[in-house]
Amino acid sequence: MKRLIVDMDGVLADVYSQFRKYERLDLGIEQDEAAIIGKTEREAFKNVRTYVNTPGFFLEAPVIPDSVEVMQQLNQQYDLYIVSSAMEFPLSLYEKYQWLQQHFPFLIWEQLVLCGSKKIVQGDIMLDDHFKNLDHFGGKTLLYSQPHNMQRDAGKHQRVANWQEVRLVLL
Repeated sequence: MKRLIVDMDGVLADVYSQFRKYERLDLGIEQDEAAIIGKTEREAFKNVRTYVNTPGFFLEAPVIPDSVEVMQQLNQQYDLYIVSSAMEFPLSLYEKYQWLQQHFPFLIWEQLVLCGSKKIVQGDIMLDDHFKNLDHFGGKTLLYSQPHNMQRDAGKHQRVANWQEVRLVLL
């Protein structure tokens, strides 16, 4: 069975909705998606570091549409792991675990890897929204489209725009 590595933030959890919500509440700003395309999260959202260190930020993130259904199917056909960086923002460790338990209860604790760097992660396929995580990976790589990566050429990575495209590629 092939080992599939799936990122959490920006792939399963809609952190961009959280950034927009927090910025609206904090600064009264409602940015259009077109205005943030091609910008990193830090460039797009002035107080991003404050937001990700606020209790509830990760716990309350919306689920990306269709991810639960497709993940259930992937879990039947792959040796599936969720790998998420959680050490940079200490509050996120517990919140990410709780979020995964709430929205993806079919995954067991052994499938959840909350870590620092993803450079040590090995497998057959990785689905992530950041080049920094995909570029070093030795297997097949899928780039999940998010505003920060949309103006960049996917290069050796196969771009997927949503979970229906993930389903077509992996199932």
